[in-house]
Amino acid sequence: MRLSAFLRRRQVSAGLLKQVKYSQVGILVDGVRTNTNQLVSEGQKVEFFLENEPSDLLPQPMVLDIRQQTEHFALINKPAGMVVHPTLNHASGTLANGWIAYLAAKGQTGVFRPVNRIDRDTSGLVLCAKNSCAAPILAQGVDKIYLAVVSGEMPVKKGVVDLPIARCADSVIKREVAENGQPSVTEYEVLAVGNGYSALRLHLVTGRTHQIRVHMAALGYPLAGDWLYGCKPDPYIHRQALHCFAMCVPSIVNKGKKWIFVPPPEDMQQLYRVIVGENSVKKV
Repeated sequence: MRLSAFLRRRQVSAGLLKQVKYSQVGILVDGVRTNTNQLVSEGQKVEFFLENEPSDLLPQPMVLDIRQQTEHFALINKPAGMVVHPTLNHASGTLANGWIAYLAAKGQTGVFRPVNRIDRDTSGLVLCAKNSCAAPILAQGVDKIYLAVVSGEMPVKKGVVDLPIARCADSVIKREVAENGQPSVTEYEVLAVGNGYSALRLHLVTGRTHQIRVHMAALGYPLAGDWLYGCKPDPYIHRQALHCFAMCVPSIVNKGKKWIFVPPPEDMQQLYRVIVGENSVKKV
């Protein structure tokens, strides 16, 4: 097939293809600069080089819990209370600022490309693409599992929530179930029930803003600590009890995938102890 078709099949975007085609080095096939209209065959080696991308973000040194890192991605365990990327209300102190500082400390430059974004008060895994070639491949192939604790004792079973979600008319943050919303599907499994709580494992079929929070509230079981979606103040946790627990990351160079897990932080583990009735529970 033509070189251009081969690269597009490997999910190299049209924009990136144009960028590398006209770069100083261009696209090499077996070490020789080659026009994208040329035919390539099985067994040949195709290379192109990505230029360094400077960032305009303020580098702010902080401790990052990097769970896995390759030349193409970094998987970071974000604590609750930290924003992923700067916003108008949170211009600094974000995971992005910490990542840029981490690169600078290694003498490197780069931008922050979060493949997934989780809310400020949600803890867990954030996948960061380290180059523009890896980003679309990771975004298309990544899979995520969440752990949550909801208020109320749910029937012990598996289920699917298929309810469209839209932005609330009177809020820039809050979402709601609405007929004119985007299709949204959440799979869940109840793991344990007790003392007015339920522990759940959840899989997002779609990835809407606040999807788990909205869907659980729609079922009548809002996340523990989630005041935005109707939960009363909780004596054991002061944020929504939601944690991105596992992520399946696709390989950039082949069809392989690998699951990475990170246990929930202490506040959610304490809620689990409440559910199972352990005596060592202390209110926070």
